Amino acid sequence: MKWVTRDYVHLDRVASPWLIKRFVDVDATFTFVPWGSEDDRPADAIPFALPGVELGAHDARGTTFDKILAKYNLKDPALSRIARVVSLGVDHVLHDYRPDTSDSDGQIAVGLLAISEGMMLLHHDDNDIIRASLVVYDALYQNFRGLIALASQPSLPASDGKGPTRRTQFLRHLLESKG
Repeated sequence: MKWVTRDYVHLDRVASPWLIKRFVDVDATFTFVPWGSEDDRPADAIPFALPGVELGAHDARGTTFDKILAKYNLKDPALSRIARVVSLGVDHVLHDYRPDTSDSDGQIAVGLLAISEGMMLLHHDDNDIIRASLVVYDALYQNFRGLIALASQPSLPASDGKGPTRRTQFLRHLLESKG
């Protein structure tokens, strides 16, 4: 299917295409309309992060990412955690939210925002920004899946002096066994 949003994709409008491609529509293609020309969008495309549409831009009902999770009934603790990070990133940009050092999701949100802004500087085409960012969200999703799986384990193997080797091997095995 074809999907449409505004150009100059950033944070929520990069996380949302990742969510769509990975969990809703693997063959999704994205089209972009200039800000202020939202009504000139293709009629055959599903609109998201646009004013007045079902999967609208972030507002009091949440981010576009939140709205996609709800519409497609995506119940996954790792996706919920990404939703929180995206929401905190939006709050950082729009409402001057500053996370405490103990707020790991807030800290991740600020880092993800820096990556998102860097992608906008590296790439001038919105599809290129999304393509380059997919691996970032894939990695974040796997990290959250691993942390969630780890929470149900009695203990993590002790370090053997080889950096993250044992922990990574353990988490890979754990995630593979959970499917």
